[in-house]
Amino acid sequence: MGIIVDTNVFIDAQNSRLDLASLPLLQTEPVFIAAITVSELLAGVKLAKTADEHIRRHAYAERLLTHMPVIAFETEVARIYAELYAYVLNQTKRSKINVHDLQIAATALASDHTVLTSNLDDFTGIPGLQVLSPYENKNVHKTPANYES
Repeated sequence: MGIIVDTNVFIDAQNSRLDLASLPLLQTEPVFIAAITVSELLAGVKLAKTADEHIRRHAYAERLLTHMPVIAFETEVARIYAELYAYVLNQTKRSKINVHDLQIAATALASDHTVLTSNLDDFTGIPGLQVLSPYENKNVHKTPANYES
């Protein structure tokens, strides 16, 4: 098992709301970033309102990218993403899951990893996905994946 860290966990850490070094899970399990998270972090750098904020965000993102392996959005992840996307679109009660979170979920499912996120609601309703919060050490989903409509 490994951990795929959601963008909002990094944002919480960058804004001093969370100390990543204090999370035992990140010290004992392999830790990864999904490719879409790289995009989200770099977009955050570009969206900085001041030069100081831009420099801080840029330095932070580069430190993360230097030290954490990125899992690419390749064919297997794309296949699972397509299943998840179709599953969400076919639900009678449409989910509010965004496409970036679906890509993170697909990356986690393809690599048999758990998602660590500060916002559990972002991943609610994705069957088979193991989700943990840095604030609550609990699993959200334990059911096997089933993407049939």
